[in-house]
Formats: sequence, structure tokens, C-alpha cells
Amino acid sequence: MSPLKCLSGYPEDVQSQVQSLIANQKLGDFLLNKYPVTHDIQSNKALYAYVIDLKNQYIRQSSPLSKVIYDDKLDVLHHALGLHRFVSRVQGGKLKAKNEIRIGSVFKQAPSQFLNMIVVHELAHLKEKDHNKAFYKLCIHMQPDYHQLEFDMRLYLTHLDHVGTLY
Repeated sequence: MSPLKCLSGYPEDVQSQVQSLIANQKLGDFLLNKYPVTHDIQSNKALYAYVIDLKNQYIRQSSPLSKVIYDDKLDVLHHALGLHRFVSRVQGGKLKAKNEIRIGSVFKQAPSQFLNMIVVHELAHLKEKDHNKAFYKLCIHMQPDYHQLEFDMRLYLTHLDHVGTLY
């Protein structure tokens, strides 16, 4: 069986359990039982409103966001789930800066909990640039079950990689 790219950092026993679920065609059932429906945030405009609502709820004092979009070019199965960019440029003698969040388009057809976890992750980068203790503490503040959702989302991506669509 091919390697589990999304779970490469997890212990062998966890990977072996997931391999078994895939081999027995049970991973999809497990995910559907836990996350039976997808969210309805399909447009970039709706995604922007969703992200701004979360930002205003948890980190109102952080830098403003200029753009939030679904990005077809993000290769979520191999690289990033979402992307936070801080763009600086000089314009007319002034330094202009803006923050952008890009979410992989594959999450248009995902459970709302996964979209929320990715948005929380990217919003946390507004306050903490590195993946350090303070960063994960902020993620847990915004999403108390952040780590479980991250693992389940990796199971979802593994299913997409090995089996195909789920919803």
C-alpha cells in the first residue's frame, strides 16, 4: 500500500490502523459517520464573511485582512491546506501591507469543522507567524478541539488521496 503522506508524522501504529481502514474500505464510513454533511460556503464572498466573523469573534485587534479566497492552485494533498500571506510593497513613498488568506479549493466540499479548523489555523498566523506553543494555544482558544480536527482532516485528505471523493 502507498505511504500515507498526510499522516507521515504520526506513529506507526496510528498509520497502520489507517492503512487497515483503507484496505477494508472503512475509512470513508468512519468519516461520514463522524462528519455526515458538508458546509454551504461556496463563494469567495461567503468565505470572506465567514473568516471575518471568526476574526472579529476571537482576534479583533489583529491586522486587517484584504483578501480571503478559495485557491485552486494550492496542492493540499502534498503541501499546504491554506496559506496566509503578508504582502508588503512601496507605493508612492509609503509602505503598504496587506494580509491574505487562501484556502485550498478541495475544502469547498468538506465538513464545516474542517473549514473552521483551517481558518482558525490561518487566522492564528495573524498573531503568531511560527508554529510555536503560543500559536497552538491561540488555535485551541479559537477551536477547543483543534488537534482532533486536524487529525480527522488529515484522515479526510488521506481518503481523498487513496480512495477519491467522499461527499
